[in-house]
Parts: sequence; C-alpha cells; structure tokens
Amino acid sequence: MQHVDGNALAGPLAEFFTFDITTATGRCNGCGTVAELARAMVYQSGAGTVVRCGSCDHVLATLVEADDRAWIGFSGMSAIEVQRG
Repeated sequence: MQHVDGNALAGPLAEFFTFDITTATGRCNGCGTVAELARAMVYQSGAGTVVRCGSCDHVLATLVEADDRAWIGFSGMSAIEVQRG
C-alpha cells in the first residue's frame, strides 16, 4: 500500500484541532524518535487512516470517520508537543 506524508493529516484533523497538527512534534513509543507529524507516513483507505513513524514504521495514530462521528487514537505516541504563539 502506498503512503503519503503527514501533511495529509491537515485536512482531516482540522475539524478537531484549532492549530495545524502537522507542525506538532510527537514522540514515538516504538523507537523514541521525536519528529513533526508532517514527517510521518500516512496510509489512507476506506477503513480509515493509519499514521506510522517515519523512522521505525510503528503505528503512531489512527483516525476512523463515519457520517456523524470520528475516532482518533494517539496510542503510539508518548507525547505531543505544540508550539505556542
């Protein structure tokens, strides 16, 4: 399956975050790498979106959308850092 980079998350997650989530950094639970989410590998299919670490391929996050609800999981990251101002 082909992937795109983490910038693909900007549209789907804009509804849930008031800032550009792709500029946030996350720490991978798999390898400990800290990187901007824009550097992640994003796999999109009819079942949802899977975000994987660009260094070790560990699953960082998942996004599943339905007509009237969405499920977002960040179970593969130990922290997300957002720059203020």
